[in-house]
Amino acid sequence: MKTILKTTLVALAMALPMHASANTDGDKAIPPGKLPKAALQTISAHLPGRKIAIAKVETELFSKSYTVIFTNGEKIEFDGRGRWTEVKCKRSAVPASLVPAQIAHYIRANYPDCRILEIERDDDEYEVKLSNYIEVTFNDDFEVIDID
Repeated sequence: MKTILKTTLVALAMALPMHASANTDGDKAIPPGKLPKAALQTISAHLPGRKIAIAKVETELFSKSYTVIFTNGEKIEFDGRGRWTEVKCKRSAVPASLVPAQIAHYIRANYPDCRILEIERDDDEYEVKLSNYIEVTFNDDFEVIDID
């Protein structure tokens, strides 16, 4: 009886990773036209004139995410619905039109000589990285909850 139980558990343990990997494609380059409509609208509205170097989709077991890297090195990431989740601008500031007004006001008031180089959001937080290497985290009410 123990042998049958062990054999069954080993078979299940081996089959689960194979099933999970069969349902995920990982990171794959796609034509920019295959991005969600909302992602394409964000790019054209907030990042006009930038040339896309590569667009990628990452497929996980229950979700998708998209990454777009521009020829100037800037990068924007989107969730499966095409809502931006992260913007990274190495040499320039994140477009002001992507930064919520409350965050922009706080940064201008407290760090007037800094630019926002990165902004990341999830369901309940925004995190901005400034040109002076300070990271400021805001809750979903745009109140500062952490500074690194």
